[in-house]
Amino acid sequence: SAAGGLTLQEAENVFAKTIVTDGKLTGDDVSTVFSEKQQIIRKSGLLEYYDSASQLGDVGGMDQLKEWLQRRSLAFTESARKFGLPAPKGVLLVGVQGCGKSLCAKAVSREWNMPLLRFDVGRMFSSLVGSSEENIRRAIAVAESIAPAVMWVDEIDKAFAGMSGSAGTDGGTTARVMSTFLTWLSEKQKPVFVLATANDISQLPPELLRKGRLDEIFFVDLPASAERRSILEIHLRKRGRNPADFALDELTAAAHGFSGAEIEQAIISALYDAFYMGQELRSQDVLRSIEETV
Repeated sequence: SAAGGLTLQEAENVFAKTIVTDGKLTGDDVSTVFSEKQQIIRKSGLLEYYDSASQLGDVGGMDQLKEWLQRRSLAFTESARKFGLPAPKGVLLVGVQGCGKSLCAKAVSREWNMPLLRFDVGRMFSSLVGSSEENIRRAIAVAESIAPAVMWVDEIDKAFAGMSGSAGTDGGTTARVMSTFLTWLSEKQKPVFVLATANDISQLPPELLRKGRLDEIFFVDLPASAERRSILEIHLRKRGRNPADFALDELTAAAHGFSGAEIEQAIISALYDAFYMGQELRSQDVLRSIEETV
């Protein structure tokens, strides 16, 4: 399944390389197959291959989204095809900045064992007439050639923001590029799961939001109390500290109204202070860092 989209020669080469490396060919060698796909993406120059180390366990809260993603994880298999299931098309995450939308995109590829491609709209545009439209068609072709894959379209609202005035500013290039992308979203046959993130939903065209282009839209809000506690635990553990040594209830209450990114930065800032003072990180350091954040 992981070798889908490789030519016969490329698949033979990567399997031979795997056997030479560890003497066997098992499910653990999926990452070696992905490294071959990484070369194909790099050669195209239009998409960016993201090697993600994040897992869904690294995302605090978002239980409904996690459950939805876990239910879709088996939908890319052959048995799902026989059952009559189409491949999941994608999901749009909208909401407050710094609350883990991009982190979720990175975690999904790891959870589903698929390569993660970052679709940067800025890379599609070129100075020559007609080449921007050609670039997006090539990028879509590359993504489909290595499917199944997860395509992460970050800040999609910024990309679509220029559509309305496109005729007067760039001769309609932005509108044409985006219409190609929208048509592909609804008509695509290959299992490319599109995970788009946006902050300002008012900038998005209604045709993107209709069911069928993307499977579902999730709103990501500021973390509630239990989610803030979970985020604190995740970031303390990530930096080699035991969360049980910290006054989590006090820190959770102090971080009311904080986004996940702000909680992480408060811990990093406290680590800097503790390291400078030559002492171990304590609850008071994190609490002071939280209180200093405006």
